[in-house]
Amino acid sequence: MEFHVSLVGRTDLTGQIYRQIKAAVLDGRLRTGEALPPTRELARRLSVSRNTVSAAYDRLAAEGFVGGRTGSGTYVRPGGFDRPPDVADAQQIRSTGTWEGIRVPRLDPAVPDFDFRPGIPDVRLFPYAAWRRLLASWFRTSSVGSPMYGDPAGHPDLRAALARHVGVSRAVRANADDVLVTSGAQQAFDLIGRVLIEPGTCVAVEDPGYPPPRQLFRALGAKVVGVPVDAEGILVDRIPDTARIVYVTPSHQFPLGMPMSLPRRTALLEWAERAGAVVVEDDYDSEFRFSGRPIEPLQNLDRAGRVIYVGSMSKVLLPTLRVGFLIAPRSLRTALRAAKYVVDLHTSLPLQAALAAFIEEGLLARHIRRARTEYAARYAQLSATLHRDFADLLEPVAVTAGLHLAAVLHPGADDESICERAAAEGVAVLPLSPFRKSKTGRPGLVLGYGAIAVPDIAEGLRRLRSCLV
Repeated sequence: MEFHVSLVGRTDLTGQIYRQIKAAVLDGRLRTGEALPPTRELARRLSVSRNTVSAAYDRLAAEGFVGGRTGSGTYVRPGGFDRPPDVADAQQIRSTGTWEGIRVPRLDPAVPDFDFRPGIPDVRLFPYAAWRRLLASWFRTSSVGSPMYGDPAGHPDLRAALARHVGVSRAVRANADDVLVTSGAQQAFDLIGRVLIEPGTCVAVEDPGYPPPRQLFRALGAKVVGVPVDAEGILVDRIPDTARIVYVTPSHQFPLGMPMSLPRRTALLEWAERAGAVVVEDDYDSEFRFSGRPIEPLQNLDRAGRVIYVGSMSKVLLPTLRVGFLIAPRSLRTALRAAKYVVDLHTSLPLQAALAAFIEEGLLARHIRRARTEYAARYAQLSATLHRDFADLLEPVAVTAGLHLAAVLHPGADDESICERAAAEGVAVLPLSPFRKSKTGRPGLVLGYGAIAVPDIAEGLRRLRSCLV
């Protein structure tokens, strides 16, 4: 390991080397068993004599911090030295208050026995061999002399492929120039907020709704207002007149699951045009439709240029890929591209190139067809079991697409406690209450079926039922 030593002046050089290496051992930067640089190499790097470095090493060895191995080198000795470094009082530097109340979910690497968490696709369905081939192909054929960085808006092949994909599969009107590739949908929301939100800007969100965009907009200085939803979607007449941005999930409302009706979509667009507001349409998993007629996306129905369409590949492919995109009115294209540039320059080019080829070779369409069939079977099993065995305990919300459904409980039920008891039984499921901004409305459960196989659903629900009675 390349170890940094800094020398000041020309006095006590041995002591300076000794103290810095000792400090690195004590605070854990140099761990037990790691090798120190050879004395000759460190002396050359520091422009000192080899005897100066050797004397520092001998002092460390005498105190038991390091030891030599004949013909091998000098290594940190075991001795329980590792400890966290001392840090200054954390109260001296504080973040702005907007970040204090955001709770980051705990990422537990352990996979539960019965995983009903929403928004998680089945990674076993992903065509890894084809993906590895496409990535390897990019590295083999990309020119050594190609530019180090790419267009902030994204790889041109991927932008064109995404425009064709959403045009065919989702009826979104766009060409390659309209597409901006992001590092996940959450970055798309961040870019939108950066170019549209000023301190105090009123942003309306669905209630209940998806927390991360809501938290992000508030952190950017917005006044975030929750708007109730019913069986047809967001209640347009409850949107504040002062709202300048409305965030919605019309294809598959998160977390309740129902689609926004066509009359409600029309009403929302008419309201946005009158108010001069922007509608952010989050279409996160509409590829997986099982029943019912698809409704045109807001972006397709929009004739006034008020809709920004946000898509994600996390549910379609893998969450770990972190690829999203947005399609915005032409008037915002320059500002959004500039925002992407200052945030992270661009999304990974090898990843974008591989995804472009994945789409163009028809692999994405094939994967979606296969996954849709599998998820439809899981939804059917989950829905049938809930209606048959849970009729006296909860009421499922009808859905036609996506990777999850919600079920409301009787008033007064403690959905968070239920989920805690379920976790103890090896069942992972989320409560509905934390998705509500107003903390009103009936409690419930949000059950995903992307990560659980059909044979496991019955036993998982049997254990869940024992936590409800």
